[in-house]
Amino acid sequence: MGWIIGIIILIVVIYLISLYNRLVVLKNKVDNSWAQVDVQLKRRYDLIPNLVETVKGYATHEKEVFENIAKARQVAISAQSPAEKSQAENQLTQALRQLFAVAEAYPELKANENFMHLQNELSETENKIAYSRQFYNDTVFMYNSTIEKFPTNIFAGMLHFVKRDFFQVEEGEKALPEVKF
Repeated sequence: MGWIIGIIILIVVIYLISLYNRLVVLKNKVDNSWAQVDVQLKRRYDLIPNLVETVKGYATHEKEVFENIAKARQVAISAQSPAEKSQAENQLTQALRQLFAVAEAYPELKANENFMHLQNELSETENKIAYSRQFYNDTVFMYNSTIEKFPTNIFAGMLHFVKRDFFQVEEGEKALPEVKF
């Protein structure tokens, strides 16, 4: 009879170890996917000053637009959590829309090879950001679902595995932007 209890205890211990390891892997996947979002956002942040400088050469009187972009970029760079980052990114996107609206008024700027190259780079980066956000949200979904299911929720709660926030777009940003080149 003692060996049956020993086997049951061993099975429970193995189950808890595998459960813990699964939670750790999922948590690390969430962290990794967030790091990938950050990598793409950094690339975006690095492109923006070059794009602004190119536009400045043609539209020197648009000082407010350039200041808005600089402020939005700085806020986005300093944001930490997915919720903060999401809100800051939405503000930066709005500021970039203003920049592209300014560029529309300058046909010689739109024909500038450097400007066109930077626009293409930004467009590619935006696609990578969108993919990274989707991957992050998928990973968060798997992680959150796992820690909320019974009996994992009991074990996850005892070990302080907490739900993660999704990277969300604000309601006003869900409409497709109209960018003309």
